[in-house]
Amino acid sequence: MFENQQREDVEALMKANSEFRRLYQHHQELDSKVRDAELGVLPMDDITLSTMKREKLRAKDRLLKMWELHRGRTH
Repeated sequence: MFENQQREDVEALMKANSEFRRLYQHHQELDSKVRDAELGVLPMDDITLSTMKREKLRAKDRLLKMWELHRGRTH
């Protein structure tokens, strides 16, 4: 996520906004768990995996909204 953005810009927003930082870290953690579950490294039932994917998507949507607000203020 935010691969196409300047790393410095993302880090600056994480430093300035604790909610963004917390949500970003949570999204990264979910992403890692989902990936591991899909690879079979982390045993997980389908319902838990599906719930985790939905939670990851909600976090991503919120992060993108926060990013757009931030970018609107700085440009």
